[in-house]
Amino acid sequence: MRTVIRHATVLDTATMTLDDDRTIVAEDGLIVEVGGPQTAAGTADTEIDAAGQILVPGLIDAHVHFRLATLDFRRLARLSEVEFGVMMATLARRTVERGVTTVRDLGGEVDGLRRAIAGGHTMGPRIVRAGRMITQTGGHGDTRGDRPIPDCACSLRHDAFGIVADGADAVRSAARHNLRDGSDFLKIHVSGGVASPTDPLESIQYTPDEVRAAVTEAEHRQTYVAAHAYLPEAIRMAIRGGVHSIEHGNLLDIDTAEEMAATGAVLVPTLATYEAMHELGPTLGLPSKNQAKNALVRDEGLLAVERAATAGVAMGLGTDLIGESQERQLRELLLRNEVQPAADVLRSMWVINAELCRLPGQIGVIAAGARADLVLTSVNPLDDLAGFADHERTHRIVVQAGRIVVDRR
Repeated sequence: MRTVIRHATVLDTATMTLDDDRTIVAEDGLIVEVGGPQTAAGTADTEIDAAGQILVPGLIDAHVHFRLATLDFRRLARLSEVEFGVMMATLARRTVERGVTTVRDLGGEVDGLRRAIAGGHTMGPRIVRAGRMITQTGGHGDTRGDRPIPDCACSLRHDAFGIVADGADAVRSAARHNLRDGSDFLKIHVSGGVASPTDPLESIQYTPDEVRAAVTEAEHRQTYVAAHAYLPEAIRMAIRGGVHSIEHGNLLDIDTAEEMAATGAVLVPTLATYEAMHELGPTLGLPSKNQAKNALVRDEGLLAVERAATAGVAMGLGTDLIGESQERQLRELLLRNEVQPAADVLRSMWVINAELCRLPGQIGVIAAGARADLVLTSVNPLDDLAGFADHERTHRIVVQAGRIVVDRR
């Protein structure tokens, strides 16, 4: 499959500048040439005239959960695997329709969805996955209901969302199981969460020894650990144990931000999900306990981003939107833009996210050797991020692996 795009204004994500009148040639899913208007591209299966349009790399979301297929958690607990499959396929297709061609899934069994996308049974993004979330008994990822039967300390319990593992040895075993099953990185929980009804938001979860056990196993496989964390104490425990990315971090203080910057840890804010749970949660069945916890962190997210930026923390861009609220995915760009310049927001999405996905030079960039995932848009996102986020109006074409998958011309 050979695709040629002519007369495009290309966004260089390394410099956040525009290059006019470029010709892009893609073959078999990869960009093979980015040249000037005189590039002799030869014959093409598909040729696109991009005159007057901006060509950007496919968008990247560094924090999604396809397994969390609905905000109605009572319904979620009763879904069959067939229902999960249909709902997850719908979420995946709509993700690509928004121009998001790569995601980092932060917990839940999605291998079947990946196979369905690879087999052409549904349209969906490239999925870099953590696999099942690793959590302590009573932790943010413990989804066993209000009264689980106690386990012996030598056993692990798991479902499609997470693995309950207590003690360093159990965490080590859970990490090994995930890595054996093909997880690209690991995800642990070190503080309470909003979407879980039973654990206090302010709780510290896991111990330094348990954190280090997960990190050691990840390092032995040349990968890293991401940690769900809100509290400064939990964030410090995680990064001192070698955790590479902190997810959410809404209650981050400046001292902890400076320590993150010194260690090279990455923060992945997820502002859109708190806004969505506040506005949509009551009508979509989000339990009142979760709504109350959401209120505690919703207004703190932008402050955490400002503190991280001041301290020089590298930041990715994620959304953490659940089920029906995933339609707000590009809203994250606008929320971040309230406290950061558009260029910084876009750099988070295309540069830092590519590194978190361990695909630098392959995604988030338009260059020879990169994946041919592209979005042709009528607006310059550096000048009009709000227009860029209005994908149905401004995203003319979405190209995935060198093929047009969305065409709104």
